[in-house]
Amino acid sequence: MARYIDPHIHMVSRTTDDYKRMALAGCALVSEPAFWAGFDRSGVEGFRDYFRQLTDFEGKRSRSYGIAHYTWLCINAKEAENIELSREVIAMIPEFLESSTVLGIGEIGLNKNTKNESTVFLEHLELAAKTDELILIHTPHLADKYQGSRMILDMIKGDRRISPHRVCIDHVEEHTIGLALDAGHWVGMTLYPITKCTPQRAADMVEKYGTDRIMVNSAGDWGHSDPLAVPEFIFEMKKRGHSDSDIQKVVFENPLTFFRQCRRFDWSPNQD
Repeated sequence: MARYIDPHIHMVSRTTDDYKRMALAGCALVSEPAFWAGFDRSGVEGFRDYFRQLTDFEGKRSRSYGIAHYTWLCINAKEAENIELSREVIAMIPEFLESSTVLGIGEIGLNKNTKNESTVFLEHLELAAKTDELILIHTPHLADKYQGSRMILDMIKGDRRISPHRVCIDHVEEHTIGLALDAGHWVGMTLYPITKCTPQRAADMVEKYGTDRIMVNSAGDWGHSDPLAVPEFIFEMKKRGHSDSDIQKVVFENPLTFFRQCRRFDWSPNQD
């Protein structure tokens, strides 16, 4: 059974049974970005409790199934219209940055490509640059994706303190993956049933762009999503005749290479 990493999944919204199913399918590690909870939080203390859940409780739940748990911290783009709240959350994030399981700032980005979202995105970039953190980027859905991706890439390029190889542009699709790779970033292909990629489309992109700096993830959350989407991608790649080494590079080695740029990341494949 191939081991794999899901570099973007929201386990706080998944059942414990999902951990068991993922473990049985070969999942060794998950990376959980901070995200929108399905409703707007009323204040900064709600985020503090959420960050405590991500950095403490969720790791205990995952370890009981032999899965390592790492996380990212931010205020999600859907809540970034509230600039006052966003600034309170960003100011609070450093309280948690030295937690041993925090990989960096994310998933930050744009939702509807608004001015307020861009302002909050830039202030997250400022925090990441000052604290030398990895960055995980959320790109918008559907019709807003191309414009939003161009806006995000331009804003990152505008800050020379941020090294492109320390940024992952997530939720890329056929019309945005080339932009992100050409800019020197890592990319994530999200295997989501409706609004993002299928395993077949993701395999097509690997065949076109190769295996360097490319990851796949489920982004499983409280919506219609599949926590076993990465094994579905593995199955699709095997069905097409791709080598085990190429498959393992995409689903295991690439996430490890990206995460190892974080000074706190100390997990190795030989750990239980």
